[in-house]
Amino acid sequence: MDLQLKGKSVLVTGSTKGIGLNIITALANEGCNVGICARNADEVKATVEKMQALGVKAHGEVVDITDSESLEKWVASCAETLGGIDGFVSNASAGGADVEESGWRRNFETDVLATWKSVNAVLPYLEKSSSGSIVALSSTAALEAFAGPVPFGAMKAAMLNYMGNLANQLAPQGIRVNSVSPGPIFIKDGAWDQIKQAMPEVYESTKAAIPFGRLGKAEEVSSQVLLLLSPIAGFTTGANIVIDGSFTKRIQY
Repeated sequence: MDLQLKGKSVLVTGSTKGIGLNIITALANEGCNVGICARNADEVKATVEKMQALGVKAHGEVVDITDSESLEKWVASCAETLGGIDGFVSNASAGGADVEESGWRRNFETDVLATWKSVNAVLPYLEKSSSGSIVALSSTAALEAFAGPVPFGAMKAAMLNYMGNLANQLAPQGIRVNSVSPGPIFIKDGAWDQIKQAMPEVYESTKAAIPFGRLGKAEEVSSQVLLLLSPIAGFTTGANIVIDGSFTKRIQY
């Protein structure tokens, strides 16, 4: 299936490792130009070179997405280098290790406020696109009780509310807004790999609670993100797609 992404330009935050890197790579393989950002300069440089080797335009910068100036500079540079912006993926997250006030502030500033700042920065460019699309990475932790009253799930839930309302607001402009909520996803050296090494009983109990009998793969998330970014999903907006192997038990209406 042709996703009609060839020649489009999509920006992805937190795009040098994990799901973000997988999304960027999948986009480049579709012939899509990509905007890359992360905090590690060497990783940004290496990722840009890998994407350029796939035959697409790629622009990357070291960015602190909680810093408006840094974020806006990256967005403007990407638009200039790539020739516009057709899509944006809010992928960067503070994670969920810190449950003190500092953690609540960090998750709010990274997962919610930075997403809002990013949307504001990319909107002028998306308005000029014939297929403007925004996709935010949330989590099943936003949907059901999981890991206790921690900032990660609460802020991912706030993100979903923001995305849903934004979809309604931007629909008259032809800009689509959707979310993806992955369940436990195994990535080498990622969070669940670390849990597997440090807390094997938590890893195994979580795996046993997934009817598919395994954790998800990054590719299973990125493929859905690409579909939502694609013009062929032109009537899909305001959706939250759960990718969890039936880990969550709610009935989705």
